Amino acid sequence: MAASTSPVLRLIVQCPDRPGIVAAVSRFLFEHGANIMQADQFSTEEGSGRFFLRIEFQAAALDVDRDALAAQFQREIAGPFEMDWRLAGERRQRVALMVSRTEHCLMELLWRWRRRELLIDIPLVISNHADLRADVEAFGIPFHHLPVTAKSRVEQETAVRALLAEHDIDLVVLARYMQILTGDFVDAYAGRIINIHHSFLPAFAGADPYGRAFERGVKIIGATAHYATEDLDEGPIIEQDVVRVSHRDARDDLVRLGREVERSVLARAVQWHIEDRVFVYGNRTVVFR
Repeated sequence: MAASTSPVLRLIVQCPDRPGIVAAVSRFLFEHGANIMQADQFSTEEGSGRFFLRIEFQAAALDVDRDALAAQFQREIAGPFEMDWRLAGERRQRVALMVSRTEHCLMELLWRWRRRELLIDIPLVISNHADLRADVEAFGIPFHHLPVTAKSRVEQETAVRALLAEHDIDLVVLARYMQILTGDFVDAYAGRIINIHHSFLPAFAGADPYGRAFERGVKIIGATAHYATEDLDEGPIIEQDVVRVSHRDARDDLVRLGREVERSVLARAVQWHIEDRVFVYGNRTVVFR
């Protein structure tokens, strides 16, 4: 059987938990001709409770257009249930990749993009070093070299933000971009900057985590993809993974093994973000995998 080519929309909902939410949303979509393909839900147990809902539905048979559907949903469902919500999936997200000199995470994302495993647009790659220009341009993607020093940080970030605005960027991915972003930059893209840290946070936050892990003699190393916040390596965690190491492994072995984990962890985090599977509340996340 051929795969359906009907347009697919995603309804993303976060609200106070109470009875009747799923019934009300499902009935609303059914009455307007939507065919629900997938539904995920979760409610917290703390305090008064928080409810999270992600629904994918085919929109070809809707009896109203997208704007009318959204207006009716706000009036009839979202308002009474105090929902923070949105409709997504109308277009591919536009993603900017930022990198320094280390290429493994960058190349993993570019390879998955070329293989159409990551259904995104990548209008540009930005780097504070020129080392990876040829690698990026081989994929047909413009490479922007914007060097930065402590004195030029604000000026450089202004140039970066101008490029992001010019290309209408939805998501920024720090694919081992080894610079600390200012609070103004992070605030401008709150919840839309994904960073990969080469450690199983909260262990070994900050610089040289592999070196510190080696000195500590750990038996497990890992990587963490998280949303960037003004507090370094403290943002909401999207995905993590680990690999076992032993006393036989030198520091370079930890780096090599860790890079394999970093690539897959970052790619999964980006995939889940663009598919609207990640909900942030406080400094935690709900991820519908």
